[in-house]
Amino acid sequence: MLELLAVAAAGAAAGVVNSVAGGGALITFPTLVALGLPPLSANVTLTVGIVPASAGGALGYVDLLRQQGGRFRRLLVPLLLGAVAGAVVLLLTSDAAFEAIVPILVASSCLLLFLQPRLTPRIAHAGNERSPYLLGGIFLCGAYGAYFGAAVSILILAILALFVADTLQHLNGMKIVLAGAANLAGALLYAFLAPVEWRYAVTIMVSSFLGGRLGAHYARRIPSDPLRIAIAAIGLAVAGALAVRALG
Repeated sequence: MLELLAVAAAGAAAGVVNSVAGGGALITFPTLVALGLPPLSANVTLTVGIVPASAGGALGYVDLLRQQGGRFRRLLVPLLLGAVAGAVVLLLTSDAAFEAIVPILVASSCLLLFLQPRLTPRIAHAGNERSPYLLGGIFLCGAYGAYFGAAVSILILAILALFVADTLQHLNGMKIVLAGAANLAGALLYAFLAPVEWRYAVTIMVSSFLGGRLGAHYARRIPSDPLRIAIAAIGLAVAGALAVRALG
């Protein structure tokens, strides 16, 4: 029961963080590893469980998302293609190989969190929404999101801000649904082909949905910088611990 409570708390916190700043996986992933799951199993369990967080977050941006239907449809295809590619690569990765790779992925995600203000301008730059560079960037985001996913929402938001002329609140809503679509594509494969720990996955589904809804409600009020820095700092410590574990 205590383990499930810990997972529920981590899932709720991840849902809030993903709606506000991004990087929620840096809370849930180390929690699952600390409870004894191998890194690969923790990763696929998280991917399956975190999908409802995007649904909860999207509910807070329904009015802004309704204005972006065409944009979403254009970006969905390359995103899903990338997500399928990333999921296939993960399914072909051994436990030992993933355990060796994951400290690098976590550390890279933390650096993305630290650099978020530089990667994501406060005001979106006018650009070309049909640029092949935008579509290619979204493809890579989909691949990364399905393969590991921590801080993928930061990558998506940064790429959108470079190419899409719109307000940051519009782009933040689009970021939430695109990250959720990448997670969903990976989750559909992992549910049947990967070692998902279902009691934890279901717990995260419920708690992350509630957290995502709460985070979307307060996303325009909560200062994201202190939250972003704290999560990144903890994540770097986790990356160090995982590296020691992999080397040991």
